[in-house]
Amino acid sequence: MKKLTALLLALVMVMSLAACSSDAPEPTKDPVPTQTAQAPTGQESKDPEPAGPEPITLRIAYMPNYASLWGVLSADKQGFFAEEGITIELTEFPDGPSEIAAMESGKIDVAYIGKGAHRLCILGNAVIFAPSSVHTTDRVVVLPDSGIETVEDLKGKTIAFNSGSSSEATLNSALTVAGLTRDDVKLMDLSIDNIVPAAVSRTIDAAVCWNPYSSEIIKQVEGAKEIEFSDGSTNISSWICLPKYAQENRDVLVRFCRALFKGMDWGSKVDNYETVAQYCADQTKASLESQLVQVGDAHWFNLEDLKAGIEDGAIKGYYEGMQNDFLAGGNIEADQAVEAVGQFVLFDVVEEALK
Repeated sequence: MKKLTALLLALVMVMSLAACSSDAPEPTKDPVPTQTAQAPTGQESKDPEPAGPEPITLRIAYMPNYASLWGVLSADKQGFFAEEGITIELTEFPDGPSEIAAMESGKIDVAYIGKGAHRLCILGNAVIFAPSSVHTTDRVVVLPDSGIETVEDLKGKTIAFNSGSSSEATLNSALTVAGLTRDDVKLMDLSIDNIVPAAVSRTIDAAVCWNPYSSEIIKQVEGAKEIEFSDGSTNISSWICLPKYAQENRDVLVRFCRALFKGMDWGSKVDNYETVAQYCADQTKASLESQLVQVGDAHWFNLEDLKAGIEDGAIKGYYEGMQNDFLAGGNIEADQAVEAVGQFVLFDVVEEALK
């Protein structure tokens, strides 16, 4: 009986194995493609994450001073340009007219300018899309033994200046305050880079320039000093581009301004001056001290200034005052002045960026 039972069990196992083998499908030679899982009925797949701003790179012209760099470097270092998908490439120029020439040649997209180059905006070479700062006083650097204590003492003296820039605008203001004309002084028109050597060599009595050149003269020439004056003129600085660029890239300008204004708001805080000065020193390969002496050169616009200034017309007034200064100084003729400064200042870009 034991042998019979073992034999029957063995027979059952053999039959079971045969049945399993006959039912198994033949393996396929190629793998079956994996199918994408579908969302269950009644459920929707999640929407894709919204795309960020289209990445763009802007070629930016600047001058090697605090006034030119404070806002744009603050916006970059604090990540505000990154929020707008903007990468910046900075290129140094000696003055505003050189920057505008570079834009006209297609090498630069946007640029910072001081007061002097605003004349070219009035003449239609460029348009302003953002104000940056405003200076309330002007300065002339005078050398020791020149006998110059006030702007009236400039009579008969040799004065170095840089035509077409803020230097020339300041010179005109100084002469007006002193009741002098260009015929009353000896003028030496130099590139901005050559004004400091002229002062060091004592070939001039005074120099009309901006920082860091003015502070460099004081540093290198013992006894040199600045004399301040004010004639109520408007010394404003701005960001500009070519008219064609503005027409074709208005959305880019709004994005740039949105980031720039945030940077200006951060950089205008007194507690951040030293950090901003270090940004400028790193960019210009200058000392921190040379940048810190410039933090008092102007009133640096913050968001509150810009919003209030657009609403009450103060910003518009700055540009109107600047054009009047150019007229009074003979930098533009009466028929070159525009009826409304909105012809060369894009207030709509400023307003949209501030929303």
